[in-house]
Amino acid sequence: MSQPKVLITGASKGLGLAMARRLNQDYCLILHASRDENIRELREGNFVLAADLGDPDELKEFCKKLKSEHGDDLFAVINNAGMSLDKPLAFQPEKDIDSMLMVNLKAPIMISKTVIKLFGLKNKGIIINVSSCVAETGNAFQSVYAAAKAGLIAFSKSLAKEAGQLYQGHQIRVLSISPGFIKTPMTDAVPESEKEKYLKMIPAQRFGRADEIAETIAFLLSDKASYINGSNIEVNGGLF
Repeated sequence: MSQPKVLITGASKGLGLAMARRLNQDYCLILHASRDENIRELREGNFVLAADLGDPDELKEFCKKLKSEHGDDLFAVINNAGMSLDKPLAFQPEKDIDSMLMVNLKAPIMISKTVIKLFGLKNKGIIINVSSCVAETGNAFQSVYAAAKAGLIAFSKSLAKEAGQLYQGHQIRVLSISPGFIKTPMTDAVPESEKEKYLKMIPAQRFGRADEIAETIAFLLSDKASYINGSNIEVNGGLF
């Protein structure tokens, strides 16, 4: 019997790569990656779907391929790909605003639109949208990024309710996860003064590891989490 397929967007680095390495133990992976060299170790037995999710045409083609090539065996989708272009809103170029909204919010919505139809046919499937702690706390110079990540939480809650009304007796779950300050290439670029500010707000007195997020994702995909639906899971060390 073949392994169920799980799509991970943004699987070539950071949280996505950690998720891919963890889930590779239990699932057949569909890896969305822009940097193939980072996922060579994961190619055997898995699939790669490349696309610039910030390009509407490439996103559309990505969704078509996902449906036609993997739709029958698709078990779960992790909308993890994201981007942040930190700058005061007053000086943020409109093209940067569009890019962040496209990658962080519209792409997950369109991918979810594709897969919710597939999941509806078999009354089973999981969508996990990766949000961020800044969706709730806010953060200076990340207004657009925070807005998009907050949108993901509301989107997840609403789509979970939709599935409940459209598909009777279903096992479809939609939820989001909000990592706190996790050590990744994205957060490595944060100025030291900002890191120190965050560290003071974390009772755990340390930044999180990517593998801790990956373990949370593995749990949420398991039968042990079968009653977790429409929720936003905060993994932030107690950040306040």
